[in-house]
Amino acid sequence: MEHVRVKLDWFKTTILPHQAALSARVRRLTQGDHEHQDLVAEVLARAYANPNWREVTHGRAYLFTVARNLVIDQARRDKVVSFDTISEVELLRSGLDSEAQLCARDELRRVQHILDSLPDQCRRVFVARRIHEKSMAEIAGQMGLSVSTVEKHLGRAIRLFMAALSQQGNGPVEQERRADAGRDRDTGRGLSRRVLR
Repeated sequence: MEHVRVKLDWFKTTILPHQAALSARVRRLTQGDHEHQDLVAEVLARAYANPNWREVTHGRAYLFTVARNLVIDQARRDKVVSFDTISEVELLRSGLDSEAQLCARDELRRVQHILDSLPDQCRRVFVARRIHEKSMAEIAGQMGLSVSTVEKHLGRAIRLFMAALSQQGNGPVEQERRADAGRDRDTGRGLSRRVLR
């Protein structure tokens, strides 16, 4: 009985004071009030059920980490994830300042906009190769194309992507593109891995 009382005291003093902050953060990640409440409840339940609860001394950081992991797990199950979702998940990292978070979200939106503007085949090949890291042969098999056609679509997608970035100015993505230009001139792999990771 004493163990339960000590655990409840820990939960009341270390975890519950951060429930409102957690709720405010996850509200932005969910589509409805019911989903929001479910996520907050799941995070709190997992915090209470943690067998190593005595080791948790920073309740806010712990809750945000649990919430972030739950959202990432859900995104993996959904398989198709928007860049907005990825950038919003980063809000659950309590160590980042708000200006850095806003800049990161803006950069991801720029990348999403560029991806959306690519021709359909180019976009599909680019996403399969650079985000899902599929081989050219796998992509060719899935799309019913020859490997050389897939290579042409990828090359075109990279050229269009780079041109769109250069037209948008000298933001952090553009600066990174310049740094990668010398290393990855023929493949573009370095840029896409960093920008789309």
